[in-house]
Amino acid sequence: MKNLKFPILVVILAIGMLACSENKPKDKNYPMFWTWLDYRPGMNFDLVCFILQETGIDGLILNAATPDDYRAAIPVAHQHDIEVYAWLWTMNLEHDREKILKEHLEWFSMNRNGESLAETKAYVNYYKFMCPALPEVREYIKEKIKAYCEVEGLNGIAIDYHCFVDVILPTTLWPTYGIVQDREYPEWDYGYHPAMIELFQAKHGYDPREQEDPSTDEIWLQFRCDQITEVANEIAEVVHSYGKVMAASPFPTPAMSRKMVRQDWGKWDLDIVFPMVYHNFYTGDVSFISDCTIDNVRDKNPNTTLYCGMMATDGDEMFDCMDVALNNGAEGIAIFTVNSLRSPEIRSRFKAYTDNARERRANHVFPVHSGKTVNTNPFENRGIMNAIHTRMLAYVSLGRAVGLPEMRKTSWETLEQLTTNALLSAHTSDEYVGLVKNAPKGDATLQPVADAVADHFSKNNHINKLNLLEYKLVDEYGATKCYEVTDVNNQITFKVNFYFYGGVISGWSIEPEKTSYENYRERVK
Repeated sequence: MKNLKFPILVVILAIGMLACSENKPKDKNYPMFWTWLDYRPGMNFDLVCFILQETGIDGLILNAATPDDYRAAIPVAHQHDIEVYAWLWTMNLEHDREKILKEHLEWFSMNRNGESLAETKAYVNYYKFMCPALPEVREYIKEKIKAYCEVEGLNGIAIDYHCFVDVILPTTLWPTYGIVQDREYPEWDYGYHPAMIELFQAKHGYDPREQEDPSTDEIWLQFRCDQITEVANEIAEVVHSYGKVMAASPFPTPAMSRKMVRQDWGKWDLDIVFPMVYHNFYTGDVSFISDCTIDNVRDKNPNTTLYCGMMATDGDEMFDCMDVALNNGAEGIAIFTVNSLRSPEIRSRFKAYTDNARERRANHVFPVHSGKTVNTNPFENRGIMNAIHTRMLAYVSLGRAVGLPEMRKTSWETLEQLTTNALLSAHTSDEYVGLVKNAPKGDATLQPVADAVADHFSKNNHINKLNLLEYKLVDEYGATKCYEVTDVNNQITFKVNFYFYGGVISGWSIEPEKTSYENYRERVK
């Protein structure tokens, strides 16, 4: 009998491994080029899929309101050889938002000030995140996932908004909400639901709210990240039990998302990940994509296939973005969205790019791991420094523009309001000019002013030269480093901040020091 134990054990293990392999997605080559897309009943989805196929897209992360919508869409997509993944919001409610708000006010996340999202607004009205510490919330999410997994032909589930509210928004979004988030502030810091606090106290023996600055407590931060991870992996169990592929669309890197939205996605049981590396939201430079991809190759779950999510544009930069992602370890690209590829010429060029990339992958041209490290010195990043100089020139030009004939009936305050978004958001001269010219938004009285400011900037950049002294570090806290630099030619001191969330250059901001800028405007009147 002793000699029979080993063969029996082998048989048992083999049966167990077979069962697991039947429940998990089979090893395969996933689609290489993807897009996120919304589905609406009644749309000409066959035409949409034809355009996707002609563009080179073979994977579709589709948002639809009901499982039946997927049942209608999937056969059409499969006829065009396009795989379909259900794009599902989890911690933040979407299609069922009003129903849950009416029935379960107690489910919603709370911030450090004790305000519930059931009764307050965080940035936008549709931010209605639930608390992951509540068992009933977890069960609700898993039942929702099951309903979509039961759709025949659905290739996988791609979860989104699986996090807390952004405690830190990307820097380019700060002007939109009139905020500066150089550190964590209580109104944006979520995860303080009584159920969450109770669980934490039971495990660690103290209330994080009693600390002078809870944002510095790594144990409290990791606890909230782990709650999100637990729910993600419970979802993965459901998805894998149906033989579907588990995917997610998280923030740019595990380290960044951990700090910005409490989302430690390198620990999630994912088959595929589509990190949203939207460089124009952060530094505005393509180097952000290469930095994030280098870190993602290192920090992702080793069993997870890495893609790179990026904004689709009609310009050359999109192809540069795809190049740096694929050359630094990404195994494919997801664009948001194919609708932005408006011209047939760009779609044709995109298709040629996808064909070439697939051929290169088949020939193992792309590196499995780049072996590179991220350079965190912004002064060695030409793209970022050029963008900073562009904004400096914009401030110099704006100060001189007050003498233009079109400004005679316009106050400085009006001029500032008109150009604020451009001064805080533009990364290139063309972007600045475009933002300024579009700033009036139909106000005919301000359009001549906007055009004059934009034209003055374009025509006089050769005059508004900068002669900068050395950048001086004047303060440093959290992920923020604050510098000052003086332009000798115009005697303006600029305050330049760099933000290093997750150990990469994740944003920057610039503004002239108030007194020096006022004195400059007086001199050039």
